[in-house]
Amino acid sequence: MDKRRLPIGIQTYRRIREEGYYYVDKTAYARRIWSDAGKHYFLSRPRRFGKSLFLDTLKELYEGSEELFRGLAVHDGWDWSRRHPVLRLSFGAGNFRRPGTLTESATTQLEDIGRRAGVAAGGGGAPVRFRRLLEALSERAGRRVVVLVDEYDKPILDALDEPDLAKANRDDLRGLYGTIKDCDAYVELTFITGVSRFSRVSLFSDLNNLLDLTVDPDYSAICGYTEADLDTVFAPELAGLDRNAIRAWYKGYSWLGAEKVYNPFGLLKLFRSREFEAHWFETATPRFLVDTLIRRGFAAPDLERIHASAALLSAFDVDRMAPEALLFQTGYLTIVDVERHDGQRLYRLGYPNREVRRGLNEGLLDALAPNWRVAEGAGELRGRLSAKDWAGVEAVFRRLLAGIPHDWHRRNDIARYEGYWSSVFYAFFQSVMDGVAVEEAISRGRLDLAVRLGTSVYLFEFKVAERSAPGAALDQLQARGYADKHRAPGRAVHLIGVEISAESRDVVAFDAVTLPR
Repeated sequence: MDKRRLPIGIQTYRRIREEGYYYVDKTAYARRIWSDAGKHYFLSRPRRFGKSLFLDTLKELYEGSEELFRGLAVHDGWDWSRRHPVLRLSFGAGNFRRPGTLTESATTQLEDIGRRAGVAAGGGGAPVRFRRLLEALSERAGRRVVVLVDEYDKPILDALDEPDLAKANRDDLRGLYGTIKDCDAYVELTFITGVSRFSRVSLFSDLNNLLDLTVDPDYSAICGYTEADLDTVFAPELAGLDRNAIRAWYKGYSWLGAEKVYNPFGLLKLFRSREFEAHWFETATPRFLVDTLIRRGFAAPDLERIHASAALLSAFDVDRMAPEALLFQTGYLTIVDVERHDGQRLYRLGYPNREVRRGLNEGLLDALAPNWRVAEGAGELRGRLSAKDWAGVEAVFRRLLAGIPHDWHRRNDIARYEGYWSSVFYAFFQSVMDGVAVEEAISRGRLDLAVRLGTSVYLFEFKVAERSAPGAALDQLQARGYADKHRAPGRAVHLIGVEISAESRDVVAFDAVTLPR
């Protein structure tokens, strides 16, 4: 198989098919949607996961562009004689931080659609124009209209820093989307996509028959690439790349399907650059996400202990944004397991892959210790630990803490607690190396941090000096027997107690003990 062009950032289905780009066939999902029992669909996926391309695929399919689908899964089972008018709205462009921008965008888009189709939507507000346009398009074609909405939530997400404007945009969108139900006689199919899953009560209360495909196992791979896609579609790109490294860096997203999928943007960028880097993560800094986690006192180690119900994962609104829902919907955590407790299904969340784990923690560290640069300690820490150079490890820690502004502890009460300092060190370790784990609580307490390097395990406990007696960190490691579960033939276990002064932002005690094997 010959190499083809990489569709990085290409969201136009026709262009991909006509200009020789790689294409992962997702048309079987379009066929499934057509034959499913529903009529109005919703899909949430993280940014740059292929939502816009799938919508454009639906557009070409329902408009009857048969030549673009030859050889694909949907072709032989589709009725090409049925062609439907398509009304597509997208809120991906523009900045909605200014009042009136949403109304202007919606009105302009509806006017443009009507002009291209040769029908008039008339005057009035956006919902009125929307209804008139649906009626006119359907009556002119003699068939019902396919409604596609891309990035439905961006007008709200853009304005989250201004709650009043965010609520106003939400209410305007609710009126716009409510039009779809009122015009049911003129609508063949509705497909709405976005990053977040705003609660139906807040945004889709009028469209109460909306089917959410976000965590439907039958549609789990509707966006993203599978292992089979790499073996077939992208086989020419794999030469010279470590397959296990590809999996570790870019695979791991789960929406309850039998198979986890790859981040498509990260994978395509890897094939172009041939370098394992945080390609997807670097396209946008999750500053709002990081600020929200810190503002709510969400300790970084807790990122590995999150359990959430289905209701909590979809509980997203201007007034109510659970960190769990925010992390899941934006793609920084994914479903790693499903558990049942007292008849309730709970999802256990975790990092999807190395790219996200390192990138998110680097963002957290940049907020917690803004004067520190991760690259300064990336290679050194591992070497110091492996050599049991405790003075060198302590020196790395001191430089890390020196990156915290001198008045930080005066502006942030949480600096007086172990949780803050555990977050600093956890984010540091996770951003520079693999093998870091936060362990489940035991009857005797919970260990702050465990690091595994080769045949050695390093167990860390962090204490605030002003709140504990001297030597308390190492004493706790020894007294509570945290090392018991790690003892094994040929394995070295090291206990490291670190005491930090919240006032001076410095290490005031560093004790390390290697247990006999």
